Amino acid sequence: MSENLLIHIVDDDPAVRDSLAFVLGTAGWEVRSYQSGAELLQRVGALEPGLIITDVRMPGMSGLELIEKLKDLEVRHPVIVLTGHADVSMAVEAMKSGVVDFLEKPFDDEALLAAVKAGVATRAGPGKDQSAREEVLTRLAQLTARERDVFDAVATGESNKSAAQLLGISPRTVEIYRANVMEKMQARSLADLVRMSLLAAD
Repeated sequence: MSENLLIHIVDDDPAVRDSLAFVLGTAGWEVRSYQSGAELLQRVGALEPGLIITDVRMPGMSGLELIEKLKDLEVRHPVIVLTGHADVSMAVEAMKSGVVDFLEKPFDDEALLAAVKAGVATRAGPGKDQSAREEVLTRLAQLTARERDVFDAVATGESNKSAAQLLGISPRTVEIYRANVMEKMQARSLADLVRMSLLAAD
């Protein structure tokens, strides 16, 4: 790929590392894999330009701990986190700390490649421009009061069930509102909604 960028994959599961490396390699990306955050940190001084993909839950050092250490070391690589469904709220916190995207497992190849492409693009400059924020605010204004409640709950990492308890409605009703919110906000994923929420809050 352009600029000889490298995708750094951090995951303790060899099957996941191999799967990611295969999909990215097939798409033309050069890949380097690490079985732990500590292993990646050992190469910080010689870390090739590119992007980092890390799992959230790993033994020893979690993905979030790795992200904090990278920030402390002033490593500027964009980061994408991989998360299980139960860790979505963790992924939301990661995005607040600067992670460019997260992918819920299981994810499809197209979602992975789109996230990597978008993540690499952030290296060219900040993605939070005023026009993008205005567009998000315009879309938010089209939501009903209840849809906005669901948007706020989901964008902070609440599951449909917990959002339903929070709002005093059924999980099925939350699903319906959530589908409406995704359509009106033109969001393709939960990560899109989180990104829009952070943009609107700036």
